[in-house]
Amino acid sequence: MSVVLEKPKVTPEELLRLPKDRRYELVDGELVEKPMSAVSGAVGGELMTLLGQHIRAQGLGALFNAETGYRCFADDPDKVRKPDISFIGRDKISADLWECGFIRQVPDLVVEVLSPNDVSYEVDRRVQDYLNAGVKLVWVVHPQSRSVHVYRPGGQGVILSEHNELDGEQVLPGFRLPVCEIFRPLEQLPKTGGGSARGTSG
Repeated sequence: MSVVLEKPKVTPEELLRLPKDRRYELVDGELVEKPMSAVSGAVGGELMTLLGQHIRAQGLGALFNAETGYRCFADDPDKVRKPDISFIGRDKISADLWECGFIRQVPDLVVEVLSPNDVSYEVDRRVQDYLNAGVKLVWVVHPQSRSVHVYRPGGQGVILSEHNELDGEQVLPGFRLPVCEIFRPLEQLPKTGGGSARGTSG
């Protein structure tokens, strides 16, 4: 009788020791790579700059990039997620937030910028993980369709086109941004045969 050996589970401590040149999340004890394309990196960078300007000017809290990992999931204490952009409000910032390791506080805002390698069911799972943990607002940015999907706890997702406006709501008071502004980096891409860069994948 053959015996199937279970693959050893990776721990959050082991994840911290991995080389930083590749982005991994930790789900069910397994490493899940999160590659970012040039397009998604540029779009994410643009949104982070715009968010940072508002957050700094209003003194709203702390903004974090894609290197930041969160270990704040009650259903799996060892789960680690690394959103492309995240924000924690000023009232939740404490000294232990800046300790080495993964952040234990639940972020108020999470942003995921999709790349061509993202699989829809995995994106849905990430969104649900964040909402279940208590994240108040989740934005999923789709460079290919130039749209943003907005999710809140207990509600249906809302799709915003580039003709709509992104609202920070109670999480980022006063932040309002035309969705088209997020995708300005795409205008610098070479024109395709159809005379437009709109078909570029994320």
